[in-house]
Amino acid sequence: MGKEKKTESYDNGSYNYKMFKCFNRKFKINEVQPTDDVRDAFCQFSVGGSGVGDSKDDGVMGAEQLCSFLDDNQVNSATTVAEAQHLIDEVIRRRHHVTRFTRHGLDLDDFFNFLFYDDLNPPITPHVHQDMTAPLSHYFIYTGHNSYLTGNQLSSDCSEVPVIKALQRGVRVIELDLWPNSTGTDINVLHGRTLTTPVPLITCLKSIRDHAFCSSPYPVIITLEDHLTADLQAKVAEMATQIFGQMLYYPESESLEEFPSPASLLHRIMISTKPPKEYLESRNPIGKQKENGNVSPSSEEETPGTEEIQTLESILFYQDCDNKEEEEATEDQKPAYKRLITIHAGKPKGTVKEEMKVVVDKVRRLSLSEQELDRTCSSNSQDVVRFTQKNLLRIYPKGTRFNSSNYKPLIGWTHGAQMIAFNMQGYGRSLWLMHGMFRANGGCGYVKKPNFLMKKGFHDEVFDPKKKLHVKETLKVKVYMGDGWRLDFSHTHFDTYSPPDFYTKVFIVGVPADNAKRKTRVIEDNWYPIWDEEFSFPLTVPELALLRIEVREYDMSDKDDFGGQTCLPVSELRPGIRSVPLYDKKGEKLKSVRLLMRFIFE
Repeated sequence: MGKEKKTESYDNGSYNYKMFKCFNRKFKINEVQPTDDVRDAFCQFSVGGSGVGDSKDDGVMGAEQLCSFLDDNQVNSATTVAEAQHLIDEVIRRRHHVTRFTRHGLDLDDFFNFLFYDDLNPPITPHVHQDMTAPLSHYFIYTGHNSYLTGNQLSSDCSEVPVIKALQRGVRVIELDLWPNSTGTDINVLHGRTLTTPVPLITCLKSIRDHAFCSSPYPVIITLEDHLTADLQAKVAEMATQIFGQMLYYPESESLEEFPSPASLLHRIMISTKPPKEYLESRNPIGKQKENGNVSPSSEEETPGTEEIQTLESILFYQDCDNKEEEEATEDQKPAYKRLITIHAGKPKGTVKEEMKVVVDKVRRLSLSEQELDRTCSSNSQDVVRFTQKNLLRIYPKGTRFNSSNYKPLIGWTHGAQMIAFNMQGYGRSLWLMHGMFRANGGCGYVKKPNFLMKKGFHDEVFDPKKKLHVKETLKVKVYMGDGWRLDFSHTHFDTYSPPDFYTKVFIVGVPADNAKRKTRVIEDNWYPIWDEEFSFPLTVPELALLRIEVREYDMSDKDDFGGQTCLPVSELRPGIRSVPLYDKKGEKLKSVRLLMRFIFE
């Protein structure tokens, strides 16, 4: 894109682009037209029309005909004639304000526009449709990491705003790091031993209460990184009980033999952290740590870096730990905090293999860093799968991701890890994959794990992620066209001197054998690109595959410009011709930009 001042004009169905303030380039606007496949589908299912030649372009598609199209071409076998008529009425209402009362069917242009409405013809099922009565360990759960941070891991502000945004997006696991304030009388949320500015715990808890179920009724889990003394732990218990009230769920027994189901916990909030006894055992004041040559916080996660940046709160906290090292919680304080912990958590004390031994009468949550997961999966991949059939496994980013970037989530999902903890402010391709996975199941934040990850054989054998598998099915993706950029972007946004040159990249992201990349040709100088290209993707594990789509604008002299992206779970794709809305780099939906695509499974 040029650096010169941009000017633009629109005149009589054309765009005018000025070059060097003296030359004028005029480009005619070509209105988007139905593709051959759309025209053929309309002619096949519509009735009436002049019948000139073999064409029925001037026919009409009524409710029964639209129902037949949806059943046969779109594989929507559950559509009724009444539902089809409702779709027709909605299309006519949007397109024909004056004559809407005299129209009862769709003409070709109406039908084409119906296919392009992503709310009427979405690419995936828009509502919860999976079984929600299995234990929590049977689901992938939308999980945030350091949910209170607004930016990087070292110096950004802590705030309740990122927590609210995460809940609004459907995130079901919120992480809070708890530290004493400077006087030791209250609790702050911050990333310990960094320059991040704190936010009061009570502010975060009230925000969770107010926004927990704005996008999903299924349970919210608060994971606490606890760096508190016994009296402050008791204060946390008091806060949580008062703020959440009946929303707070905790079991009567001290530990669970099996996790409850999402369906049984509608509009409930749970707490997950280390029980106080384990916390006290794992607590290592700085003096003792230095003797061992190892400085780490008393939490599940690693330090932000090898050289510490200590806040006043953390310095005072460790001084307090030195003075009260032998202090135990009182009988009143201990139960008040411990009994609120529904999901007991921990980090491996010995080898990961030993920690992953399944206990018959107890379930728990284990946390591993992304590097620990890689090492464990390399040597004990089936042990990980077996552990996650009953217990929860949480994976968190390595401590050197100071810029809040994220890692590849597929290795965790392939081994059954339920909580792939991501920095929701770490925008990029990895986060796009996370967004894509949790668009599944109506975006409720819980996605049922594939059956093969939950099965056991006669000899306790489980799925082997390393085993080479045969192709199970082939996904055919046809990219017809795109529309909407002219409405969402200025006419010189992509190119100062001409309309944009769009192309589309299509990726499959899944197990290594399924990963693939394809690209359409570049359509030059056109706001309504028509590619009409089809790609085939053989899949060995379609249950875990994600379809990632990215539109770029070709630039000869600079980096290609971004034109939108989306990511969709392959297992949720609805066959047929579909409207696919695109999103910006932060995952926010673009108002008008969408692609018309077709999906076929063979």
